[in-house]
Parts: sequence; structure tokens; C-alpha cells
Amino acid sequence: MPATTDPSASFLARIRELMDQLPPTEQRLGRFILDFPGELASYSASELARLVGVSNASVSRFVQRLGYGSYDEARRHARDQRSAGSPLYLAPRAAGAAGGGLAAHAQAAHDNIAATLRGVDETTLDAIAQAMVQARAVWFLGYRNNRSFAAYLRWQLAQVLPRTQVLPGPGETLAEYAVDIAAGDVLVVFALRRSPAVATAFAQRAAQAGAQVVCVTEPSAAGSAGARWVLHCHTAAPGVLDSHVALMLLCELLATRTLQAAGTAGRQRLAGVEAAHEALGQLRTAGRGDAADA
Repeated sequence: MPATTDPSASFLARIRELMDQLPPTEQRLGRFILDFPGELASYSASELARLVGVSNASVSRFVQRLGYGSYDEARRHARDQRSAGSPLYLAPRAAGAAGGGLAAHAQAAHDNIAATLRGVDETTLDAIAQAMVQARAVWFLGYRNNRSFAAYLRWQLAQVLPRTQVLPGPGETLAEYAVDIAAGDVLVVFALRRSPAVATAFAQRAAQAGAQVVCVTEPSAAGSAGARWVLHCHTAAPGVLDSHVALMLLCELLATRTLQAAGTAGRQRLAGVEAAHEALGQLRTAGRGDAADA
């Protein structure tokens, strides 16, 4: 019986590797799982067999060919990958089966905000704000969708803090910044689900260099990348994609606390930014009579 030669391969990679070698019945099972991999994590062997229209024995042979000792072992592997946040593992099998209701999304957002705020105390927010105000430089790091939130928080804080930057820039590597981060700096790392390992490695290096690290991640994340402060953000959603409502609120709280902590110097910088906006004419200000042009 053939089996995958790479035990470190992902669950779906094992199926793709052996697909052409499988007998017709097991190919049907393989195609079903490739389309809906979350089903294996949700059902028992008998339930999956009935769903696909194959025998229990076919399911057993199938998982053995993939290199698993049992169906439960294969299901645990699939569950691990589902927990990692792949949308493919979370997609419902039937169109409209889950995740489409407005009420469900609103409730998920409400629950995520409540759960996130329960894990964040005001003392921690104030300590982070003070650290950023006093820092020589504040750096923001995030990959994939995390970068959007890193850029958003940096944009808010750039109005009151003089030295802020999102890492890395287009065409740049983190190594080009590793030599610059030092004691007196703050690094804010957004490392929610499916963040690449390089973000954690860079955060650890920054901490070793003496920088204070803030890590924004999900509650199930392993480790904190040497962070002084860890903020856990809940992102559960009824559909395929994570909900980031609570994360946006967390960014707003950090920005507001930092603006307050910046005091007179922060207000002076903000006033200078506004004066420059007026002088350069970069921002269009709509009057009450400009509604048709807005």
C-alpha cells in the first residue's frame, strides 16, 4: 500500500501527492476532501463514509495510504490545520449553509469585543502608551492581513509621534532594519493567525537588542516572541473569514491612549500636521453646501 514519503507534509499535500495512485473509490473520497477539507475534522469515519457514499473500509484504507495510523490521527492533523485558520478548512459544504446572516456576524463581533476587552486592562494600555511616547522610535510589523493593521495603527500614531515606521517597506527585508532597532525603541508586532515565522524571529531579535515588544495575537497563539506586553484579540466568525472588529477597536484604544499620553508635545505635533495640511492644500474640506460634490 503506497504512503506519502514526507511525514511533515500537510494533510492536503498528502492527498494531492497520492491522488493518481488511488483506486476509484478512494479517489472520490480524496476529491471530496480536497474540496471540503473541514469535513474530515468534523465527522467520524462512518459519517464521512455515508456523506461521500463509500464504505468504512475505504475510509480506513484511504487514511492509511496517506501515512496515518488511524482515522483519528488523520482527523487530529486536519483539526490542527483548521485551527491554524485556513479559509479552505472553514468553508461550508453547502452554499449559504453558514456565515451569511447579519445577526450572526453582529453577534460574533459583539462577543469578540467583549472577550478581547476582558483580557485587556487599562494599566497595560497606559504602560504601552507611555512606552511609545518615550521611545526613540516606534516600529510596526505585520505580514499578510496583519500588515493592514500595523499600517493603520502607525498612521494614527504618526500624527502625534515623530519617528514611526512600518516594516518592511516594499522590496526590503527585515534584516535591513535589524541593525537599527535598539534599546529605547518599541516594536509593535501584529501576529494573528497564519503570520509567518519570520515575524516572531524578528521580534525575538528586537527584544534581545533591548527594544520593548508589544505582540498583538490571538488567544491560541503559542509563545509571545519575547514580548513585554501581549494583547490577545478574539477573531471568531460565523463564516470563512476572521472577524477583525475587535482588533480595530484595540487599535483605536492604543491610539487614543497614546495621544493622551503624548500631552502638550503630541498636541503641538498634531497642530503642526494640521497647519501643514492647510498650507499644502492636500486635504479637501467640504462645506455644508458641498454635499453634491462629496
